[in-house]
Parts: sequence; C-alpha cells; structure tokens
Amino acid sequence: MLRMLVFTETSTMYTLMTDPIYFIFASTILGLLIGSFLNVVIHRLPKMMEREWHAQCSEMKNGDAISSATPYNLAVPRSACPSCGHQIRAWENIPVLSWLILHGRCSHCRAPISPRYPAVEALTGLLSGLAAWHFGFGPAALAALVFVWALIALTFIDFDTQLLPDSITQPLIWLGLLFNLNGVFTSLDSALIGAVAGYLALWSIYWLFKLIAKKEGMGYGDFKLLAAIGAWLGWQLLPLVILLSSLVGAAIGVSLILFAGHGRQVPIPFGPYLAGGGLIALLWGKQITQAYLGL
Repeated sequence: MLRMLVFTETSTMYTLMTDPIYFIFASTILGLLIGSFLNVVIHRLPKMMEREWHAQCSEMKNGDAISSATPYNLAVPRSACPSCGHQIRAWENIPVLSWLILHGRCSHCRAPISPRYPAVEALTGLLSGLAAWHFGFGPAALAALVFVWALIALTFIDFDTQLLPDSITQPLIWLGLLFNLNGVFTSLDSALIGAVAGYLALWSIYWLFKLIAKKEGMGYGDFKLLAAIGAWLGWQLLPLVILLSSLVGAAIGVSLILFAGHGRQVPIPFGPYLAGGGLIALLWGKQITQAYLGL
C-alpha cells in the first residue's frame, strides 16, 4: 500500500513536471479552492482586526481585555448564511459550481448569495492557471501563485474597508526576499533595494501631498504593499508598477466621478491599482520595459 502511494505521488509529480497542460489544469483547480478560502479571508480578517482593536482599546481604558466566549478566526465558526444562519455544507461550498447549482441563493431560506463569491473563486483560478502557463513548473510558478493569491486578498479587502492588513503585507515582504535568495524573480540585492525604495517612494509622496494639501492622500498600507512588490520583483520594475497603477487609478477615479456620481471627497483605495500594476509587472514587466527602452 505504501509503495503504491509513493508510486502514485511520483507519477503525479512527474506528470506535473512534464505535461504543461496538466500543470496548468492542476494549478487552476488549486486556484479555485484557494479562491474559496480567500473569500473567508476577505470577509473575516477585517472583522478579526476590528475585534482586536476593541480589545486593545478596552484594555487601555479599563485595564482589562475583552474576552469573547465565541472564538472568531479564519477556521471557526463554520461558514453560514448571514440571513438565516444555515451552516454551509460541503456540497454547497464547491467553488463556482455550488453557486450555479443553487442559482445564487441559500438552500435553506433562498436569500441571495453575492455573486462576488464565485467571482473571486473564478478570478483566483484564472490567474493561477495564467501564472502556471507563464512560468511553467518550478519555483517561479510556486512563488507567483503565492504572490497572486496575496494580491487578490489585499485587493478585495481594500475595496471593502480601505485597509491593507499588516498580517498580509508584512509577511509578503519577507517572502519576497526569501524567494529571491536564489534569484527566482530578481537578485537579492535588487529585491532588498526594491523593498526599501518601494516603501520610501510612496512615503515621500504621502508627506509631500500632506504638506501641500494639508490632508492625507494614502495610507501606510500602500507603502508596505509597494515595498512587498519591490521585494518580489526588484527595484527596476517599481517605476512601471507606479506608472501602471497611477494611470489605472486615475482613469477609474475620473470615471467614478463623472459617470457614477462618486464624490470628490470620498476616498478611493489605491491598493487594488498597486496590486494590478504588480500583477502586470510580474507577468510582462520585463517585456514592457524592454519594449519601452527599445523605442
């Protein structure tokens, strides 16, 4: 039995290494599953942060920390319908497919289920397959998958709350440096300079804007996210990331103001545009830079 398991694992690994289609398919399926978990992270992590802030405030004010009788983290409680409390069963939690089978409604109370859940799962699966196709089997593909998953989580959390949690951005910086110890995407020197330059670039813009406009233009989470992108991709691609994110952010911001009635004073999160610029730079940054320099 043990020999059969070892043989099966060896055969699967050999197929992943030698069959690009199989590797892309497996990465896409894995991405769908990870996307389901990212939905939990996107929904619960801000609430966990809020609980922690309340506990810290209570401890500073009263000297006693708030202890909750019901634990709340990424594992417990089990996912349930927000309308009726019906606990989600295994067959109701299959990425994308369950939402289609249920016609986008709770199986118990028929309350609508947001289409964003399958959208996040599908997006994660699609980008995971794209990363697998682009890099092929190896350390670069593994690193790219981790990077893409983190960017997706940060994007939707920032859209919802205008927060970029340290619990994601800070480990992402260290992971970028660790992966580049062996030069997966760039040299360690370039990654280290990229992390420092990424942070200081937006930090400088933040203080310059604050001195001129007398108000804040972005949050500290944006500094850390660009530092993480620099740690993964190196300092050479930071100008491209900043340019792409600024262009996309400006275009979407103007469109929201003109066509969606978005108030000028209502802040627009910048993290999603940094994430988009980082993703484009991950996949095609070197080619875009070389084409530009060629012109």
